[in-house]
Amino acid sequence: MTLRGTASVAIILLLGLGGCATMRTGRDRIVKAAPRCVDQTVQIYFEAESAELTKEGRAVIAAAAAQSQPCKVASVDVLGLSDSVGAAGPNLELSKHRAQSVTTALAAAHLPAGEFKVQAAGQAGATNAEGQARPLRRRVDVVLHLSPA
Repeated sequence: MTLRGTASVAIILLLGLGGCATMRTGRDRIVKAAPRCVDQTVQIYFEAESAELTKEGRAVIAAAAAQSQPCKVASVDVLGLSDSVGAAGPNLELSKHRAQSVTTALAAAHLPAGEFKVQAAGQAGATNAEGQARPLRRRVDVVLHLSPA
């Protein structure tokens, strides 16, 4: 290889490596970008006839609160539900207790402050048009309305 060819290869390598450095900087900007604060929906499930949070439920709440930390929480919708087993009155009370358990746990998990809207639906909507019970209604649905802080 001639001196001129060697110089050309060196320039190409230098420019190529310079491009790698630029790419690394661009990647760093993407990786270090501020977190996106978009509304988040989580579901916390309960055992039958219980308003006590399970280990899994506490983990879901902790994760939702942690992901919300860099954001502003405008409001939190909490909706307690129950299945269609049993009478409507006790199921409504159970769904209220479930919603309150989740609300208390969210506050204890240091969720950034926001207005809580707590509701209970009991077994309303727990059956389909044919009268069959809908599965997985022993839960609380939580919607975190988030925006950048």
